Amino acid sequence: MHRLYDSAISGNAYKVRLLLHHLGVPFERIEMNVDDGSTRTPEFLKVNPNGKVPALQFPDGRVLFESNAIMFYLAQGTKYWPADRWAQGQAMQWMCFEQYSHEPTIAVVRHWVAHLGKTPANEPLLPGKIAGGERALGVMEGHLKAHRWFAGDAYSIADIALYAYTHVAHEGGFDLGRYPAIRDWLARVSAQPGHVAITA
Repeated sequence: MHRLYDSAISGNAYKVRLLLHHLGVPFERIEMNVDDGSTRTPEFLKVNPNGKVPALQFPDGRVLFESNAIMFYLAQGTKYWPADRWAQGQAMQWMCFEQYSHEPTIAVVRHWVAHLGKTPANEPLLPGKIAGGERALGVMEGHLKAHRWFAGDAYSIADIALYAYTHVAHEGGFDLGRYPAIRDWLARVSAQPGHVAITA
């Protein structure tokens, strides 16, 4: 059986958990605390030398880490990875956008505000992070005004990647009421067969 090293508060880990549910792949879930050093122990570093969740251990003992890489592997040959070459490029485009423009702003603000709390170290950085998150949401809103999904004409791992932290962005103080196309898309994602909540 697959073993998923997970965290209930991690959107990156949720991406993989959600796709495993979509695919009907049975797995054992191992809850990790991402704030107390548990992912930096020698034992866990043998699983993922980068010391982060998610990491997916396969039945043969091999391990993949980095959420989007895991999703890419799992989605091959399924409806969650586009068959069309251009749509594949779009999927990778948006998954890179998620990791470089979206996650470093929206996810970080959420973690600081909702989980760690404001500190003398992070509070001065919040305005810049919030501005970056609003820019990322604006890019998504612009795309979704003209498209139902992020890669081609169907729900894919590009949508899963962006859904994970967007649907909880309000926990960091982002007002999704300003983004009607994003709200409609969030509803489409949550209506997909096999969908599970981040808290499930």
